[in-house]
This record gives sequence, C-alpha cells and structure tokens, in this order.
Amino acid sequence: MALSDFERYPLTFGASPVHPLDNLTKHLGGARIWAKREDVNSGLAFGGNKTRKLEYIVPDVLASGADTIVSIGGYQSNHTRQVAAVAAHLGLKARLVQERWVDWDDPVNDKVGNIELSRIMGADVRLDSAGFDIGIRSSWEEAMEDVRANGGTPYPIPAGASEHKLGGLGFANWAHEVAEQEKELGVFFDTIVVCTVTGSTHAGMIAGFAALEDAGGRKRKVIGIDASATIDKTRDQVGRIAANTAELIELGRELRDDEITILEGWAGDYYGIPVESTVNAIRTAASLEGFITDPVYEGKSMAGLIDLVKSGEIGKDSNVLYAHLGGQLALNAYSSIFD
Repeated sequence: MALSDFERYPLTFGASPVHPLDNLTKHLGGARIWAKREDVNSGLAFGGNKTRKLEYIVPDVLASGADTIVSIGGYQSNHTRQVAAVAAHLGLKARLVQERWVDWDDPVNDKVGNIELSRIMGADVRLDSAGFDIGIRSSWEEAMEDVRANGGTPYPIPAGASEHKLGGLGFANWAHEVAEQEKELGVFFDTIVVCTVTGSTHAGMIAGFAALEDAGGRKRKVIGIDASATIDKTRDQVGRIAANTAELIELGRELRDDEITILEGWAGDYYGIPVESTVNAIRTAASLEGFITDPVYEGKSMAGLIDLVKSGEIGKDSNVLYAHLGGQLALNAYSSIFD
C-alpha cells in the first residue's frame, strides 16, 4: 500500500507550523535554523508527536471494537497523556501504566504535568516502580489481562506507539508535509534534527524521506539525537521500525546505512536525567527565542543541534529543520533545576 492508502483519523489541526529561529541562528553563527512545531499540532491536551502517530492507529482501534486503550510510559510520559486525550475524544477508556523510568526525586514527579492531565481526562492511571526500558513491558501485558478479567476489551499501544505495526506512518507522512511546506517557503531543509528514544518518530521520518528521494527529491540527512542513554537498543529499534515502515509504504528497497544516523553524547548516563548541556540548551533557546524545551527530550536534542552547528559538523550553508516534539509539560516535575 502507498502511504496515501492508509486510513487516517484527523486529530491534529493540519500541517504543524514551521518558522525560523533567527536569534538562535545568529547566536550560533552557522547554519540557518528552523523549527517544526509538533508541540502545537492539536487541540487535544496540547498535542505532540504521538498525536500524529495516533492518527494512523485510531482507525484500527475503532475497527477492533475495543473499549479501553491500554498503554505505558514513565511517570511524566508525553505519550500516555496523548493516549488519554485521544481516548477521551473517542469516548473510550484509557488504562495507563506509569513506570518509574526516571530516578528523579522531585516530590511532585508523579502528580504534576503530563500525569496530572491524564488523571483530569479520566484515565485509569496505575503507578509501577519498574525502571526504564524501551522494550515491551510485562506490566503493560498484565494491564491488558486485568482489563479482560474485568470484562473489558483492551487495545494495546506500546510505549511511544513505537512497536505498533503502524507506529511509523505518522512521521512518514510528516516528511511529505515538510516537502509541501518547503515549496510554500521557498527553502530546502537539507538537515533534520530530531530526538530519538523509542524510535518510531525518527524511523518514520527516515522511511518518508527515503520515499521522497526515490521519487526524485533531493537527498537530505535526518539526524537522531539519542536521549535514551541505551544507544545500542535505540539504534536497533529505529532501524527495525524504519525498515518495517518502508515496507508498509512500499519503498521497494532496503534502507541504506547512511539513511539511519543516531548520535550520542547528549543523553547523559540515564534516561530522563538532565545534564549540564541539557540545562544550558533549554536556557539558550528560551532566552533567545521564547522557545521552550524540556529536560527529557527536546533539551537534549537542542543541545545536540547547538553543538553540531557550533562545531561546523552541520555546515554554515545548511538549512536545518529542528523537530519540536512537545514535552514541555514535564518541566513542572523538574522545577528545582531552575530554582
């Protein structure tokens, strides 16, 4: 099937906006930097990158006859907040497993931000003490069994929607959206920078831009900035999801090694723990542009972008598109950093 043949349930406002970050560009003295804003892409609980993914998953949810969406993330999961919002929008229940993925001692870590909104939207939120892992979790499988045991019909969505068979389609479509916006703006983004953890956002981009290149488009580089601190697992997962997505949209070839780039150096030692470069990047983007990033995802990919431009690894002639995936709500659980 071609990408256009997959059913899509509208959850976003349409194309997420693209705008230049001129002050940041001037400050870094290198490539011109733009941002594409998944953090303002929907009216459902502030949206985010997972809302775009869910547009391709919702038709399967509705066809399944399920009454409860079951998903998983950390205490401050952006993904589970977006699942809760979509479930409310569809008139379904949401069962959310929230594991202790981040060893962060803020006393309101499990009460504010993303998890607070999930509770407000009526989700059944269950805390679990298990630590971080991007793989399939037993607590998630047990939650589905519990829904069944209580007479419900669960629909499983794994962490980040990444291991879902359709999880990469949303950002394959994002690539096509970028190509249309380039025509309107009169610019070509030769470099894309995106945060990478569970992988399907980055993987979908890889497959989508590969299809555009094969259709006669110009070659570009998609750079994933690892924020998982489990780089080998993330590389494997991104490559696998990208290959699956490429097959789904009938790319007709295997992805090349040069199409899959994940860089480490900004995640720190543990997922979700901000390091000095994270905090500096958050302050830099905010003070120059009023552009708010978070300590878990965007603060780390912004740190990577800043260093790559400063070092010249991303050349001065480049037009860089920074993918802002959302996540600012988690800042509420990290207030001590900026005290």
